[in-house]
Amino acid sequence: MARLLYSAICSLDGYVVDAAGRFDWAAPGEEVHQFVNDRERPVGTYLYGRRLYEVMTYWASDDPDADRSPVSAEYRSIWQAADKVVYSASLSSVQTPRTTLSPTFDVEAVRHLKESATADLAIGGATIAVSALKAGLVDEVSLYLNPVAVGGGTPALPHDVRTDLTLVEHHVFGDGVVFVRYAVS
Repeated sequence: MARLLYSAICSLDGYVVDAAGRFDWAAPGEEVHQFVNDRERPVGTYLYGRRLYEVMTYWASDDPDADRSPVSAEYRSIWQAADKVVYSASLSSVQTPRTTLSPTFDVEAVRHLKESATADLAIGGATIAVSALKAGLVDEVSLYLNPVAVGGGTPALPHDVRTDLTLVEHHVFGDGVVFVRYAVS
């Protein structure tokens, strides 16, 4: 059975975007980006909400000038090689290869996908991650805590769901970002 991994780049106070919807403070430096690449390489399928999918479509381009570094180019290849499922009632189609659209997050369909997948699944987008956490589908939670407090916005973790976690890994980067990885108990 594949694992469902929830990963988020967030502020130190736990937000993936600030109250104005910005996340420019979350752009990873080279060291963090390489670490993300190493974590994402084994992922076979990404599960996205609409907003995160729209951000991630940046990686669909084959334009070599779009990459600012070899690390960025490597991530582009990793992302393009994986399947994607986008959960959105507002989108009528998706424009990226290897991508399917589902109008709703179906807990049983995701449970079946976990059971049948040969590679791990990654869920992205705080809104659908809440649904997966509530349903008990998430196996690991990883956070990249950026050294900034934004004071509000969209939380990386739900405020109304208890999730017991066990720390299994942590890493501090030179730019002050702290990575923490937890197994869901």
